[in-house]
Amino acid sequence: MEKDHLEILLEDIRGKFDLVLEGHDTLRQEIQDTREELGEKINLVDFKVETLNQKIDGVRDDLNQKIDGVRDELGQKIDAVAADLSAHRADTESHRTGCRISESRD
Repeated sequence: MEKDHLEILLEDIRGKFDLVLEGHDTLRQEIQDTREELGEKINLVDFKVETLNQKIDGVRDDLNQKIDGVRDELGQKIDAVAADLSAHRADTESHRTGCRISESRD
C-alpha cells in the first residue's frame, strides 16, 4: 500500500509542478506581450516628439525670418528719418543768416 500511496503523492506533486510550469509560461508570455506593446507605444511617442521638434524648429525659423524682416524694415525707416533730419538740418543751416532758431533753456 505504501508504494501505491507514494505513487499517488508523486503523481499529485507532478500535476502541481506542471501547473506551476504552465503558470510560469503564461506569465512569461504576458510579460513578453506587455513588453512588445510598451515598445510600440514608446516608438509612437518618439515619433510624435520628433514630429513636434520639427514643427517647433519650423516655427522658430519662420519667426526668425519675420524678426529679421522687421529689423531690416525698421533699420531702413530709421535711416530714412536720419537722412530727412540731416537734410532738414542742412537746409536750416543754409538759411541761418535770414532766420535764427533758438532753443529755450529752462
